[in-house]
Amino acid sequence: MIQERNMEIFTEADHYLSRDHHYFSFSAAHPPALVVSPGDLIHVQTWDCYRGAITNSENALSTIPDSEINPATGPIFITGAEPGDTLLVELIDIRTGPRGVARTYPDNGQLHHLIEKQYARFFDVEDGVVTMNEKVSFPASPMLGVIGVAPESGEISTLPAGKHGGNLDNNMNGIGSTIYLPIKHEGALLSMGDMHASMGDGEICGTGIEIAGDVLIRVNLLKAKATEYPVTETASAWITHGVAVEDIPAALQIACEEAAGLLVSQWGFTIEDAFIFLSVQGNLGLAQAVHPSTGTVIAKMTVPKISACPTPFNIA
Repeated sequence: MIQERNMEIFTEADHYLSRDHHYFSFSAAHPPALVVSPGDLIHVQTWDCYRGAITNSENALSTIPDSEINPATGPIFITGAEPGDTLLVELIDIRTGPRGVARTYPDNGQLHHLIEKQYARFFDVEDGVVTMNEKVSFPASPMLGVIGVAPESGEISTLPAGKHGGNLDNNMNGIGSTIYLPIKHEGALLSMGDMHASMGDGEICGTGIEIAGDVLIRVNLLKAKATEYPVTETASAWITHGVAVEDIPAALQIACEEAAGLLVSQWGFTIEDAFIFLSVQGNLGLAQAVHPSTGTVIAKMTVPKISACPTPFNIA
């Protein structure tokens, strides 16, 4: 059944896409659920990563197959998007639902050796505040874990990340950020989901606060500009990503190479000066590293916006 739009949310949107239009993979073979133009505002409704299967203490520890994790709403076809272009997705606003959940699993995550059983914790979200229990509350920081376009070839699950984006789990992909995605197919075929009310760097237990909600985005295009991996831009920085399978050093190196490549190709740095600048001003970290679970790990290099490199791309 198609979800009805809440007309009180994002009344300025040009389009609405229900979470009922979703896939568990990225592929050029998925038919578009919506066709939009550059500059359009789109209200996208998303599921939580469990597609609403975890709702109470009775089903909190339910086993959910990997094939049913991270439904991504879409795909959205952007008119004029061509291979070799870059898609800009501006996250104008994110409204979470009222309740989310985080779970831990034995043999999964940085503290797995201290955990003897699976465990779940529900969180209430109200007026921008997350309540964990009677002692712990903190500001919500809503973000999207999954955002991406159709990959260059084949079909890729929404669980890993890659050059197409996917499950980047960068907690800076929140309100006010713009994500730059390299386009490999006509229309780009954008999808998104895996909303979190809050998630720390590394997502060390394997989940953020998994929650459903609504997103207002604006899409635009950079013609004939592209990176190998997605880039995120915030008010104060831009952030490159590196992805590798179970190899944190490799992911870190890719994130550094992506940042240095933009400094050299877009802003005229020498590679030596880019190397040194990233060492003295950049911040290298991990977006996702749920050791020792299998799959991709995601690194990020944060580059401060200064007059010498104010954006990822020099488009003046």
